[in-house]
Amino acid sequence: MGFVWPFKEYHLEDFDSVVIPLGQAQRAASVVAENQRRTAARTPAEEEREAEKASDSDNGKDSDSDNAVATIEALRAEIDADVSASGHDSAYDRKSKVVNKALIDIGMGRYQWELFVLCGFGWFADNLWLQTVALTLPSLSAEFGVSETNVRFTTLSLFLGLCIGAFFWGISADVIGRRPAFNLTLLLTGIFGVAVGAASSWISACGLYAGLGCGIGGNLPVDGTILSEALPMTSSNLLTLLSIFWPFGQLYSSLVGWAFLTSYAGNNGWRYLNYTMGATTLSMFLCHFMLFHLFESPKFLLSKGRQREAIMVIRAIAYHNGKKTWISEEILDEIGGISVLAKEEAQSSMETIKRSLGKFSTQRIKPLFAYKRLAINTTLLWIIWAAIGMAYPLFNAFIVQYLQAADPNAPPIPDNVLYRNYAIQSIVGCPGSVIAAYTVRLKCVGRRGTMAVSLLLTGVFLFLFTTSTDATFQLGFSCMVALFQNQAYGTLYAYSPETFPSPNRSTGTGIGSGLNRFAGFCAPLVAIYSVSDTSASAKVPMYVSSALFLVCLMATACLPIETAGKQLI
Repeated sequence: MGFVWPFKEYHLEDFDSVVIPLGQAQRAASVVAENQRRTAARTPAEEEREAEKASDSDNGKDSDSDNAVATIEALRAEIDADVSASGHDSAYDRKSKVVNKALIDIGMGRYQWELFVLCGFGWFADNLWLQTVALTLPSLSAEFGVSETNVRFTTLSLFLGLCIGAFFWGISADVIGRRPAFNLTLLLTGIFGVAVGAASSWISACGLYAGLGCGIGGNLPVDGTILSEALPMTSSNLLTLLSIFWPFGQLYSSLVGWAFLTSYAGNNGWRYLNYTMGATTLSMFLCHFMLFHLFESPKFLLSKGRQREAIMVIRAIAYHNGKKTWISEEILDEIGGISVLAKEEAQSSMETIKRSLGKFSTQRIKPLFAYKRLAINTTLLWIIWAAIGMAYPLFNAFIVQYLQAADPNAPPIPDNVLYRNYAIQSIVGCPGSVIAAYTVRLKCVGRRGTMAVSLLLTGVFLFLFTTSTDATFQLGFSCMVALFQNQAYGTLYAYSPETFPSPNRSTGTGIGSGLNRFAGFCAPLVAIYSVSDTSASAKVPMYVSSALFLVCLMATACLPIETAGKQLI
């Protein structure tokens, strides 16, 4: 990466050097193999119809099968087959699938790998702040004289912001584009994060954490959508691998918290911790904004009728990857029909705002229930998002206080041991995403199988975690919980955007993430009002968390859509 001017405008002509005729294109091996398989499966009648098409086509006189895959008629046949399999045939669907083919032929390269790292920052920051709040609860309680029970409302404030942010940024990414949300979420998070360190009261700290949550709440749905729409289908497993940044956020906050919270007298460690986390988040924003030029999603542009810009983005990706591409307006119009952009009358700022707010309606949600199979999948998927949204913080956000209350007759666990265990748990959790990235590609497992197994093991190990108060025993099972919940979360974030059509993809994932955050918002209430002074009641949040992971398992088993090996639309 190098410094870029973030406000530079690019035009289609800037990337003419990467354009080659379709007939000279080197098609991806996976596309050639699929075409050969499809050709071998044709009936004699279909073969005759194809031969008639070829004889009527200007390009049909070339009978070489290797060159046939690089003709407009062969490309149309590919798109017809894909459209027939998906059951949706519109100009957008066809052009979207042409974009898929172009991305597959370009392949993975510098642009997608840099985008992968930068999208990973969103995951890193999300868990970084969740764990930072968990680590600072005892310090806030001590400095501002808030009871150990009431201080949990701090986490409630964070999740309130996360809930608002997930809904707002997820839907606005479909309205105004992916790029603004990609840059602004980390900026807002970093500003509020630094400000928390200077909070003069517990109430102000809660308010600032809520503002922080509004920023960070959009990271996961927006970043997942951006990456999914820039990846070739053959590399879609990277969406699952993206979750590897999640445990590193927890690891980083644990290590920094270990350093500050145990080293500074006068209870100032929590302030230095928040200053450091805020500065880290602002550094990630600068990487987003100054070291990488994110081009708007081509599928978002297509959904808005901005076809020329969509082609420019595909060519820009090819340019950054050092590859060639055959995509052009003529090919898109040939396959999907000619696009006509309606001219919009100039509007005042207030009219523009009203028009944008008018799009935040059921019109964005209805396509997610367009047919029975999709409706069932969407409903179950949102149930999973909500259940896991409460299950995760019930265990992770209050584990320090749980360990302190688990055995009131035992001596308190030293801070060094607590933070050391956080670090160990985070390290063990990292391979979960790597394992998931591999298993989601196995035909016998897929996305649903990976989620089901990981959810089952998470629920079982979490229940076993509560059966003993021995520190070593608990560390072992908490590590297993971290491993498999990261695997489940990573697969869920990869699977969700794959099930929704692109024009409403951010809306679908945004609502799912919003339900996740709302359930997380309710988790502190369960933790506050279910715990009394007895060690038995201290286990109630853990039991609820375990049960919710098993609810997610049952919903996953009923999901009707498997996206492994399928193209995004």
